[in-house]
Amino acid sequence: MKVFKFGGASVKDAAAVRNVGTILKSQPPDNNFILVVVSAMGKTTNGLEQVFEQAFQQLDFTSALNNLKQYHYQILQDLFTAQHPVYQQVENLFQQLETYLLTVTASDFYDKQYDQVVSYGELLASVILNEYLEHVEVPSTWLDCRPIIRTDSIWREAKVDWNLTQNNVENHVKPLLQEKHVVTQGFLGGTFDGLTTTLGREGSDYTAAIFAHCLSAQSVTIWKDVAGLLNADPKLFPDTVLYQEISFQETVEMAYYGASVIHPKTIKPLATSRIPLYVKSFLQPEAPGTIIHDCRHDKIAPAFILKQQQCLISFQEKDFAFINESNLSTIFAALANYRFRINLMQNSAISFSVCTDYDANRLHLFIQSLQDHFTIHYNTGLTLFTIKNYDEPSITRLTKEKEILLEQRTRTTYQFVSKTGIS
Repeated sequence: MKVFKFGGASVKDAAAVRNVGTILKSQPPDNNFILVVVSAMGKTTNGLEQVFEQAFQQLDFTSALNNLKQYHYQILQDLFTAQHPVYQQVENLFQQLETYLLTVTASDFYDKQYDQVVSYGELLASVILNEYLEHVEVPSTWLDCRPIIRTDSIWREAKVDWNLTQNNVENHVKPLLQEKHVVTQGFLGGTFDGLTTTLGREGSDYTAAIFAHCLSAQSVTIWKDVAGLLNADPKLFPDTVLYQEISFQETVEMAYYGASVIHPKTIKPLATSRIPLYVKSFLQPEAPGTIIHDCRHDKIAPAFILKQQQCLISFQEKDFAFINESNLSTIFAALANYRFRINLMQNSAISFSVCTDYDANRLHLFIQSLQDHFTIHYNTGLTLFTIKNYDEPSITRLTKEKEILLEQRTRTTYQFVSKTGIS
């Protein structure tokens, strides 16, 4: 039993959807059906975020929503005849979305409402892909993952209830895979009371790992528009290196620092179950790609990782007292409360600094909660650079002509925060 995950680029248009069908048709006839996890098509999630922002601010979202409709209907027209029932399924989803958007209010429930809206990208993509596979006689069935992947109600970063999810997969997913491929959504989960949650941006990789773990799958394959796991983003670095093989541990650390190929939560359930993860190109499906598994290897090529839209926050006691454990406890509690993950931190005698992902709404509330205790300064629009398995030439290459606000070095990792990105 295998799990395949197809990202947004792999279903961005009709030609891409046809290519997914070709990949599934080319799999060996070993009587094992595949669980297919699919992301929203192309840049649909970005479009849904725009629609939601307009609805939340009580602005007219009609134009942005119509753009999304037109994009999906163009794909339908390129894949199906006008009489195909998939048109009505897609129309029903857009009607549900529009009905919900009309109820969105500028309240404190921003994240909760966000999850209900952006989830439609994956729902639309999975319906279209499943109908296409059936259309070309690839046996498949559509599955709503939200009643299966049970989560808490921490909106936008929901935590999985593994016991309930395992039972749901055993009872409802395994039987389906005895007869057909199963097409389901990445990124999504559901609460006890039937509301939609999301697992974190780019969480479709994590969805694939959840299903693989619960199914005791033979492997997971993530289909990307790159040849495999590279040591840098090829859009930013022209001379990337392909890792043919890499360990779970190395990949976890690279993902933690922000490598975009693999979602940070993906590796743990796979490593626990010793399920290998393949990263392959949907443009060259016969190429070997990268295998991530339980292995040992010598020193590998330095990995260059960038996290953009970073915020550097610095705290000082108002009376210039030392930063002590009590101060740090207060800061950490507030960071956890407002869901800021620390990407880098450093302290001196009288100050403490953290680098986090930037979120304007939460940053404002976070600073308000601590401004009676500390003098707080922050910079936004920054880039966090990480070199994993660095050497001196790699540091020289990346830091050249950059203004460094903060830097840190361990035995294997070098990081710095800069106002400038890659030129």
